[in-house]
Amino acid sequence: MKLLHIDSSVLGANSVSRLLTAEVVRDWVAAHPGTEVDYLDLAANAPAHFGADALGVKVGAEATTEAQKQENAVSEALVSQFLAADVIVVGAPLYNFSIPSQLKAWIDRLAQPGRTFTYTEKGPQGLATGKTAIVVSTRGGQYSTSEAGQAAEHQESYLKVVFGFFGITDVRFVRAEGLAMGEAARAAALEAARASIPAAAGAAIAA
Repeated sequence: MKLLHIDSSVLGANSVSRLLTAEVVRDWVAAHPGTEVDYLDLAANAPAHFGADALGVKVGAEATTEAQKQENAVSEALVSQFLAADVIVVGAPLYNFSIPSQLKAWIDRLAQPGRTFTYTEKGPQGLATGKTAIVVSTRGGQYSTSEAGQAAEHQESYLKVVFGFFGITDVRFVRAEGLAMGEAARAAALEAARASIPAAAGAAIAA
């Protein structure tokens, strides 16, 4: 079994999402001995934002310039790494109601026709099936407890949709929210997140 561990927070050692992804991976490996872990730090090594030179993988065009070849190589390396993984653990802090731009840039490289999805007469079909995605969601405020909060967040909702588009239906969340609302709220958020890790990391991956 292969696990891809991804962090995207820019906060380094001060990041709660990084702390919790490490704990999720630790628990997963303990529950599934022999798991091979690959690590990707998108804050330190993010792909360039998707641009014209990287468009070839989307439309099947042959790369003709050195810039296009380089961008295609980046996309190929990232999608191959993703497809090789059975489990994906993603640290996804909420930045301005959505995900970090470097995490979005990674997703833009994965969305390749014929690799992670295809279109059929019945609509899109995901090709990256049989995987489990565990999203560590961290937030300064409270979003899950009200309709207004749920409408404002485009972090968990977006990731569930995009992973589903790729064919991943087993998407689990480890959530720590209210982290910026005082020490008591922060402690409670960490306690709740840690309490949810065994369920997220303990079960076998979806068939």
